[in-house]
Amino acid sequence: MKILVISGAFLLLSLGGAAVAQTTTVVVPGEVKTYVEKQDTPSVTFEGDVAVGTALPDTVEIHTIPDQPDYGYVVVNKKRVLVNPKTRAVIEVIK
Repeated sequence: MKILVISGAFLLLSLGGAAVAQTTTVVVPGEVKTYVEKQDTPSVTFEGDVAVGTALPDTVEIHTIPDQPDYGYVVVNKKRVLVNPKTRAVIEVIK
């Protein structure tokens, strides 16, 4: 019985560590980046660091990308930023 309990505990610890170590990488289609780079959109000012995972406030207007409902963009602090329009989280800082 002790071996079974120890094995179960080891399994739980192993799975927990694996879950923590996983990261999510979003592969953005090239045409999305190309579209965003070509847009003449004014920059908005954002206090703080704009990095992947940063949630932008409701006061920042997210622009849509035609035929790409999973992506939006904003020019923040003169950097083009891809955003998940549902969560408002930054997916990628283009430039």
